[in-house]
Amino acid sequence: MTRPVPGPEISQLSLFDESPPPVSSSSPASASPSLWPSLPRAPLRPPVADASPAPAPVAAPPVSGLQPAVFRHPQAQREIRLNDHVVGYALRRARRTSIGFVVGTEGLSVAAPKWVGQQDIEAALREKAGWILRKLVEQQQRGQRLQAAKVDWRDGTGIPFLGETVIIVLDSRATGAILNTDAAALPGVPRLTLHVGLPQTAAPEQIRDAVQSWLQRQARRIFEDRCRHFATQLNVRYTRLSLSSAQTRWGSASADGRIRLNWRLIHFAMPSIDYVVAHELAHLREMNHSPRFWDVVRSVMPDYEQVRGTLKDDVLPVFD
Repeated sequence: MTRPVPGPEISQLSLFDESPPPVSSSSPASASPSLWPSLPRAPLRPPVADASPAPAPVAAPPVSGLQPAVFRHPQAQREIRLNDHVVGYALRRARRTSIGFVVGTEGLSVAAPKWVGQQDIEAALREKAGWILRKLVEQQQRGQRLQAAKVDWRDGTGIPFLGETVIIVLDSRATGAILNTDAAALPGVPRLTLHVGLPQTAAPEQIRDAVQSWLQRQARRIFEDRCRHFATQLNVRYTRLSLSSAQTRWGSASADGRIRLNWRLIHFAMPSIDYVVAHELAHLREMNHSPRFWDVVRSVMPDYEQVRGTLKDDVLPVFD
């Protein structure tokens, strides 16, 4: 039996590694932006008439090292106390068979069937209190890292380029953007400066656009070189290379040989770029993530497992 093919077969590499695991308690379709482990939970059954008293609330397990805090989703309609912590959450009624939790940058969201009572929802929240509180803290910390990564577009700002810091220098004498390298720079002092042909009075948006344009040109040049290199090693032929600005994918490969690579890879050191390039070109031999596929990747990057960790752990600079 053949399966229907709706279009070109495409394999994609997530911005946070292969594919984000679900966090819904039942539905893999409920993907969390935090990409945390799933919450296994048996589907709830519709309530039946019962004269017995409701069970007493179960105390939430303690979370080690977490001080009492308040976590409130901006669209919270409900609030619950888990241990000494107050959690305001957004509740959505949905056509589903179980209660699902998603912890995102804004906080906790809960999706529950229409027939599930509030008491059951709160019991489920208490059952998973430890997980919820840990993930709320992690998301809070991630938000702080993202805020710290926001680029202040001005003279003297530093941005990552090929794993190093490049300092932006506004220089009206320059034409376009010119990268200068100081091989004799002192330890700990950035050796790269990017002279951008703009006056000191340039608006932040002008600086951002000029620098981003330069980064994208460098990305295309470097990606083309690395694609040629690994295509030869893997004995594959790609038909087209294009740059992507995807929010959740580092790259993708189509069965017809088209390769797309996220230009933001230019912030990382060359081994990370090589991993993504090799990963996508390997799909031209194995359009899956089977053991055979990883053997293909390993044939040109024996240490790929160590390298790909940087793509998950590092925070990209926030341009807007």
